[in-house]
Amino acid sequence: MANNRILLKISGEMLCETGGFGIDPAHVQDLAQQIQSGLEQGDIQLAMVCGGGNFLRGSQIAGDEIGRITGDNMGMLATIMNALAIQSALERLGVETRVLSAIPVNDLAEPFIRRRALRHLEKKRVVLLAGGTGNPYFTTDTTAALRALQIRAAVLAKGTKVDGVYSDDPETNPDAELYDELSFLDVLQKRLKIMDSTAVSLCMDNSLPINVFNMKNHGNVIKFLAGERLGTMVT
Repeated sequence: MANNRILLKISGEMLCETGGFGIDPAHVQDLAQQIQSGLEQGDIQLAMVCGGGNFLRGSQIAGDEIGRITGDNMGMLATIMNALAIQSALERLGVETRVLSAIPVNDLAEPFIRRRALRHLEKKRVVLLAGGTGNPYFTTDTTAALRALQIRAAVLAKGTKVDGVYSDDPETNPDAELYDELSFLDVLQKRLKIMDSTAVSLCMDNSLPINVFNMKNHGNVIKFLAGERLGTMVT
């Protein structure tokens, strides 16, 4: 395991206004600039998984007209679009980047091959892991946990819009407690919705720590990549 290797999971909503749709170039550029600055300050190997919720979520559109499998496949295609947007913004800043997709799109991205991903990371390229797991019924949270284990990341970081893991929704309950540290069992038993239970169980079974921090605070991505402790650590 490379102690400086991180897998950063972000939601697709980080690429647009809260509640918005699609991609806002200003948001993508801001994220890219923070990543560039953070990488310059720390000796980090960075892989990323981005959700597709800014376009659609397969589980939400699934119904009688569009089946769950088709909906999930559409969601996985949305993650590829997001990865390409982030790649373009990073490369404008001179950051070497590769998109590796679990779904073959040969003109746009390399196929996900574990050894190829490791080689790119060793060459200090930012590796964007797109296309989910390539299978329906698995969220991008589970994808992030799986890929983090495959690339032997030291930590799975999840960038959110709140400061970490709370005892309740801080947007509706001002008395919600912010946790500094938690165990995996705490997360599962208290049903704290930081990630789906499949992702949390996968991390727990393989002793992969999860760090949840606020990405909406400008500069937090730089601080995180530079090694500053932020948010909640789940171990």
